[in-house]
Amino acid sequence: MKIFQMPLADIYPHYIQKVEKKGRTQEELETVITWLTGYTKEGLRAQLAARHDLATFFAQAPALHPNAPLIRGMICGHRIEEIEDPLMRQIRYMDKLVDELAKGRKMEKILRTA
Repeated sequence: MKIFQMPLADIYPHYIQKVEKKGRTQEELETVITWLTGYTKEGLRAQLAARHDLATFFAQAPALHPNAPLIRGMICGHRIEEIEDPLMRQIRYMDKLVDELAKGRKMEKILRTA
């Protein structure tokens, strides 16, 4: 799929814009993405600098968070828990977390710790 070949570096500025428009910070965005993927903030920045596509970004992710399957609901007209392709599900997990951050949800709820 075309989305799999998109560099994260092309999507990331849109994520920043989306969350900052709603009063959240780039640091909070990084927290959400690193929680999901297991990257350190330095590792995330290295992935962005390398302009890896989403398929590579998730393939090289240290470890998807064990609570990631708790991310449920609708995103882009699809129910996340019903998405069969594992890579597409991971991409939608990230989209959903960014949406929740932009909507002002509390960080502990976004990170599925409460």
